[in-house]
Amino acid sequence: MNFDVVIIGGGLAGLTCGIVLQQAGKRCAIINNGQAAIDFSSGSLDLLSRLPSGRLVEDFCKSYEALATEQPEHPYCILGKQQVLAKAQQFERLAAEIKLDLVGSHTQNHFRVTPLGSLRASWLSPNSVPTLALSEPFPFQRIAVLGIEGYHDFQPQLLAANLVKNTAFKHCELITGFLNIPELDHLRDNAREFRSVNIAQLLAHKLAFDDLVAEIKSAAKNAEAIFLPACFGLDDQRFFDQLKAAVGPAMFELPTLPPSLLGIRQHHQLRQRFEQLGGLSINGDRALRAVFEQQKVAKIHTQLHQENAISARHFVLATGSFFSNGLIAEFEQIVEPLFRADIIGCENFVPTDRLSWTANRFAAAQPYQAAGVAINAQCQVRKDGQFMANLYAAGNVIGGYHGIELGCGSGVAVVTALTAAEQILAG
Repeated sequence: MNFDVVIIGGGLAGLTCGIVLQQAGKRCAIINNGQAAIDFSSGSLDLLSRLPSGRLVEDFCKSYEALATEQPEHPYCILGKQQVLAKAQQFERLAAEIKLDLVGSHTQNHFRVTPLGSLRASWLSPNSVPTLALSEPFPFQRIAVLGIEGYHDFQPQLLAANLVKNTAFKHCELITGFLNIPELDHLRDNAREFRSVNIAQLLAHKLAFDDLVAEIKSAAKNAEAIFLPACFGLDDQRFFDQLKAAVGPAMFELPTLPPSLLGIRQHHQLRQRFEQLGGLSINGDRALRAVFEQQKVAKIHTQLHQENAISARHFVLATGSFFSNGLIAEFEQIVEPLFRADIIGCENFVPTDRLSWTANRFAAAQPYQAAGVAINAQCQVRKDGQFMANLYAAGNVIGGYHGIELGCGSGVAVVTALTAAEQILAG
């Protein structure tokens, strides 16, 4: 099989890159070996939430110089401020086109409510989740936080107790309660099946809609706003929007313990768009070995195509980090297993020195979390000290930054994915 571009990894970075390339007329294949990190995400995307010093980021533009000083290895600093801003804006337009139903802007972070009742700075969030400006109080006073009887991945009392500790919610009166949904009774017999995905699947086919609306209204009493676990609507947000319209008061959904319905929805919509544009998803396959010719990647062998290799003019590495085996920690070294690309990190991290991978303090940002492949400003991958002409990297497989600590993992994913696509189209 021969393609213009082969993308290894079908998560946020891989699909974003593939969609843009397909829109431009390239013939792309995405090799996807299973669930991606987006399936476990909150549904919100972070461009940059904190600086390495710990300072909260309100405006990316105003914080960029500090980031460049404090963590010069960060992919944003390699790409440059204007490139990051341009690609952030491009993704905002793409998200609107695909109808991901996101709110927010690269010009100003906002707070989103977490399922534990804290506030987290974000760039883009689903319009179904409760958000507020960084310096403003929540616009509703009486809030009902409602769980589902027997469902333990969302705890209304814990959320409510923590939420009122935030200045933005100090004026609020919170009540808690649980919904009794008879259609879910048989799921309660097996706790492992009583998850947001199973609930959404069952309710989509066996729900007495009017009874659910009446149950929510009764449990919420006279609340001005209602918080629910994200368990309503598997493939997209339409079911939740219908429920919201029928109930009346302002209604919001919150992500639960992974897997996250909000992330799964986005994954489904992105993959559907890629395939509608003619892209090929090779699901359940895993890239095993790359073949190089004249300082370029010529083809790759996969688990399902060990004899007949997959060739392309360009390759994009979007395999993620340790979670999805995009990086592997062997006893003596951290490696990128497919291309054996050069590995970098932050601070005093050395990929072949195991003692440098962890910090003495357990709660500190761990050096191994910043490990990943080295790239240049064109997102080309470095191997044996040289940048490969037709191999690009996108997303969490890239090193040089603490994505969790700084709140920038999804931002890096889309910015590098769009930069890689831009370079491929210009080549």
